[in-house]
Amino acid sequence: MRAVGHPRLFPRMSKTTPLEDTEMQNIGMIGLPAAGKEDGQVLASVELSLKRWRVAAVSHGVDKVSRVDIAGGDAAGLLQRLDRWRADCVRRLGRSVAVTVCYEAGRDGFWLARYLEAHGITVLVLDPASLQVNRRARRAKTDRIDAEGMLRALRRHCWGEPKVFSVVRPPTPAEEDSRCLSREREALVKDRTRHVNAIVALLTAQGVADIGVGRRGWLERLAEAHTGDGRALGPHLRARLGRLARRLEEVARQIAEVEAEMAELDRRRSVRLPVGRSTIAARLCRLTGIGPVSAMVLEEEAFHRTFANRRHVAAYAGLTPTPFQSGESHREQGIAKAGNPRLRRTMVELAWLWLRYQPDSPLSQWFQARVGDARGRVRRIAITAVARKLLVGLWRYVTTGLLPDGVRLSPA
Repeated sequence: MRAVGHPRLFPRMSKTTPLEDTEMQNIGMIGLPAAGKEDGQVLASVELSLKRWRVAAVSHGVDKVSRVDIAGGDAAGLLQRLDRWRADCVRRLGRSVAVTVCYEAGRDGFWLARYLEAHGITVLVLDPASLQVNRRARRAKTDRIDAEGMLRALRRHCWGEPKVFSVVRPPTPAEEDSRCLSREREALVKDRTRHVNAIVALLTAQGVADIGVGRRGWLERLAEAHTGDGRALGPHLRARLGRLARRLEEVARQIAEVEAEMAELDRRRSVRLPVGRSTIAARLCRLTGIGPVSAMVLEEEAFHRTFANRRHVAAYAGLTPTPFQSGESHREQGIAKAGNPRLRRTMVELAWLWLRYQPDSPLSQWFQARVGDARGRVRRIAITAVARKLLVGLWRYVTTGLLPDGVRLSPA
């Protein structure tokens, strides 16, 4: 039976798509298996917003797109509408009907996908950057246009066309909860840096030399500080510095609390493992230059996933190159930066630490031979390559137990 639908939802099929193979793995994306025809299905797309959800749907035997608005956050109302469309399709066909829903990953997270899947509905969470849009400088953009665009892409996927979009793999509730610790610590460290910079800026404006803000005894040195021209600090300035100092102490206390929770989480995971096994974070800490915080970030952000090959690992971190080739023009546009930003930042930091604490490893020697005494852009490009190679080597280590060549282990 041939599916009948709105003519605007049936674009001419193209033999090629602009997406590259590596882009299927960006931001936790997974490749999709070939799907069957859309006969006997209800396909729906949801454009999420704070106050209103715009839903566009099409079902077998209907030649028009159904559009409906639902109050933002009303998952029960969305489920009721989907059940109504499914019941109408069942009456026409006289057999069971599958329902597939898609929406873009964003602020609303993955709770809606879990809710709908618990009621027997297939949900695809799409990477917004993978959807093709009109490239005009001033393109029309509304919730209705976005919802219908997602619906057209979903129908093309159901026809079996590959690489129509990329799908984000939702984390489990346990994974989503455990990664809160490393992400909270990252936010707290930024707050600590902001408070320290504010205190240093206020003191520098008065001609006070660096008193080692945040280090041991810095409050005593602050109490004895005088301006550059020999005056005592003003009362309002001292009051402001005191408030900033209390905020800094509170942030430091919370950082220590979060790090203690991270250590306790790793200990509980170790208890549940068989004798002789250790957690991914504990195995990474065996390598000189990798500390417990970085190891926890790598475990929570990357190595709890399953990757098919090294290209997928690098693409997930956004460390893959993006070439531009058109006619006689050939150039590199830099790394993709389309993956997990926390993982990418951590790997660049670890790359610098690797050069410092693993100077005899082949990776460090490769960097020195290629860069030498060069500075600036060449060095930054090379350290990104080190980060990509190091990530692949660490992935092989945690999955197969194969140590990177020439690596030094930390003392037990």
